[in-house]
Amino acid sequence: MAKFLSNLFIIILCFSCKNETNNIKPSLPEAPTFSIVIHGGAGTILKKNMSPEKEAHYKAKLEEAIKVGYHILKDGGSSLDAVQKTINVLEDSPLFNAGKGAVFTNAGTNEHDASIMDGKTLNAGASAGTKTIKNPINLARAIMEHSPHVMLSGNGAEQFATEQGLHIVDSTYFYTENRFNSLQKVKASEQVAFYDDTIKDSKFGTVGCAALDKNGNLAAGTSTGGMTNKRWGRIGDSPIIGAGTYANNNTCAISCTGWGEFFIRSVVAHDISALMEYKGLSIEEAAKEVIQNKVPALGGDGGIIGVDRHGNIAMEFNTAGMYRATMNDNGELYIGIYGN
Repeated sequence: MAKFLSNLFIIILCFSCKNETNNIKPSLPEAPTFSIVIHGGAGTILKKNMSPEKEAHYKAKLEEAIKVGYHILKDGGSSLDAVQKTINVLEDSPLFNAGKGAVFTNAGTNEHDASIMDGKTLNAGASAGTKTIKNPINLARAIMEHSPHVMLSGNGAEQFATEQGLHIVDSTYFYTENRFNSLQKVKASEQVAFYDDTIKDSKFGTVGCAALDKNGNLAAGTSTGGMTNKRWGRIGDSPIIGAGTYANNNTCAISCTGWGEFFIRSVVAHDISALMEYKGLSIEEAAKEVIQNKVPALGGDGGIIGVDRHGNIAMEFNTAGMYRATMNDNGELYIGIYGN
């Protein structure tokens, strides 16, 4: 009897162990705790037209910018701070069409647009047509956090910036010789055809950033000098929430660059989020649908960068190139300029 009970105990023990083993699930790769992605504009960016020295300068600045945001996120900072401070680096560089490197209007002035959005609260701020704000993305955030409005423009926006103690500069700060020469080239081409290839390529260079922080909050921001030779106070998609910038913790954070008129008409940034929310598409699938199908169908071109609530990154463009960079929580850095 004792031997029977002993054997029965062994059988039960083995069966129990087998069940426990069967219940062990294979470990899945952990989702990134934070991610960040940036762009410095999309367009006809060809390696054959880029000197090694110039390419190195672009890559160095993209790396400098994204590492600012990366360290903020790594130290537990907010996605909003990471987006703002990263864009500040790009705004202060004459390499990009934002802040210091802004293109010239038909009247020979520099006019800046910017926006930022908080994916947690869906609060947003934007400014358009400013001429003396050193870092327009800072103004966009001040509007979001310290005014009852979403968008301010022109003189009113500059008055608000002054009241907020933001850095005001003389308009000559934004002058760069290569941007001024580009204006002269576009004006000369204008006599032949307003939308020839030179004109079409004059609209790119916008900068943007999207980030996911350790608290699961998304944010996106975009800053630009607009389109070379623009007239009549033209405003593109960059300061328009849902067109050039969008962030929602339920889906993604998106920043756009491209032919603004078409990005406005396509409501590109929000459309990507909507495809994810309503159709269950991944950020890669949604971005591809919008950038490779919807925008070109209207005649527009450009690109987007984005991050979803799981930390997955998208960098989609239908132009020859797009200045871009990403970093994840492992510190892995990617920098790209040309098409795949």
